[in-house]
Amino acid sequence: KEVRKLTYYDLYKMVNRMATVFRRNFGIKKGDKVGLYMPMVPELPVAMLALARIGATFSVVFSGFSADSLAERMNDAEAKMIITANGFYRRGKIVNLKPIVDEAVEKSPTVKNVIVFRRIPDLDTPMTEGRDYWWSELLNGTEENAYIEPEHLPSEFPLYILYTSGTTGKPKGIVHDTGGYMTVLHATMKWVFDIKDKDVFWCAADIGWVTGHSYIVFGPLMEGATEIMYEGAPTFPEPDRWWAMIERYGVTVYYTSPTAIRTLMKFGDQWVRRHDLSTLRILHSVGEPINPEAWRWYFEVIGGKRCPVGSTWWMTETGGIMISHLPGYALVPLKPGTNGLPIPGVNADVVDESGNSATPGSKGYLVIKNPWPGMPLTIHRDPDKFVQTYFSRFEGSYYAGDYAIKDEDGYIWVLGRADEVLNVAGHRLGTYEIESSLVGHKAVAEAAVIGVPDEVKGEVPMAFVTLRESFEPNDELRKELHNWVRKTIGPIADPGKIFFVSSLPKTRSGKIMRRVLKAVLTQQSLGDITTLEDQASVDEVKQAYERLKSEISE
Repeated sequence: KEVRKLTYYDLYKMVNRMATVFRRNFGIKKGDKVGLYMPMVPELPVAMLALARIGATFSVVFSGFSADSLAERMNDAEAKMIITANGFYRRGKIVNLKPIVDEAVEKSPTVKNVIVFRRIPDLDTPMTEGRDYWWSELLNGTEENAYIEPEHLPSEFPLYILYTSGTTGKPKGIVHDTGGYMTVLHATMKWVFDIKDKDVFWCAADIGWVTGHSYIVFGPLMEGATEIMYEGAPTFPEPDRWWAMIERYGVTVYYTSPTAIRTLMKFGDQWVRRHDLSTLRILHSVGEPINPEAWRWYFEVIGGKRCPVGSTWWMTETGGIMISHLPGYALVPLKPGTNGLPIPGVNADVVDESGNSATPGSKGYLVIKNPWPGMPLTIHRDPDKFVQTYFSRFEGSYYAGDYAIKDEDGYIWVLGRADEVLNVAGHRLGTYEIESSLVGHKAVAEAAVIGVPDEVKGEVPMAFVTLRESFEPNDELRKELHNWVRKTIGPIADPGKIFFVSSLPKTRSGKIMRRVLKAVLTQQSLGDITTLEDQASVDEVKQAYERLKSEISE
């Protein structure tokens, strides 16, 4: 294994040296835009912090994106420079990054320079003279104790632009400020994670997404926390990779995604039992609703029934956690699958089609009714779309685009994206509800549900499931699952078909790529996939599409 350990003083020196390089060698100054396209190595947060120190606005692009996707984002940001690595390791294989950057730069006229971190020592890396520079050589010309005075900025000065997109439209450049963003992160590191000097914090996300921005880079470092940063997959080389790391480093506060939990759950408890996880004291999840069955496994098997388990709700646009259980503030009773209550100062509500508060227990749309620290400044270069997307649906409120329920105790249960709600014969059903039902069955590890058009019912749910290790797919089990859904939800929710698959198509951060599933079932081509999901790599999508097609046809 490869391990690097950095003290805060090490980080301080690295940040000042790179800030010196940016300013002295390339003339980067306050207000300039710089792109980052890097793997999970310490040099990524170093570059982010160095750019922030001199007042430059950075834009991190996930390293799984294609050259076209990278170019599209760099052109919108009007980036002057891209910082990258020559490659990185993924499941034991080398991924070559630099050729992707070279192709993107050809289509990005504002990009004048590329800095390359040599992650893979012996990888053949083409360098363009006068444009490309090695990170190490730039540092060699910079004194060890270089110091750059931090740029003094107003609170609302743009810290970064992070691009987010759904299944349609060009990516939206969400702009976050400096002061408000730090405020929400300080509050949530204390309230949600109860962070203390003795803790070892691990957010198992990628810095290419907002979770990594907020809860790997800025939040934990602002609090002076000891934390882990990991480059690699959760199941390579073995399914206990993460549990071994928790034991090795004595992790106390752990933050991961429901999909990762379900993925690891399907390998069985034996991989967990090999390790001592007694240092854990707080568990949280992020990225999507957590099924009650996955919540119970997380609580019982990983947390040993002693750790509070939260399911945080927030999004790229909010900057930080908005709804969650708060072990560091006031811990209310836990309910498997709920997101909990809004954090102090956030007036989140569930409303009906008319914008009126929904009755407790009924489904509606999630909104935030007041401003909050860390809310987005705008969509970069498109303020009209900012208003249209988030503030036009329900006057005076921020519309999150999620479907949710508020129960009689005020707990909010996010059911998934509003555009993932099916209309089956006039009944509105969230895909999450059907997925949760299926995952509640002892044989099912993961489930994904989509809707396909139907002449009679309007839409019919279709389900894809992966099974736990001790179960085999057969018609008898399929029939049992149909009956299970009918029993746990009702006949209206019974999927038209249930498909057994070896795995679900996911992005590297664990989100299920439902568009791939729908394209397979409706016999459509995958089409333009560059804006499929924030986390999607083009090759991953194509491979998942072809694999699913072959499995379904067998």
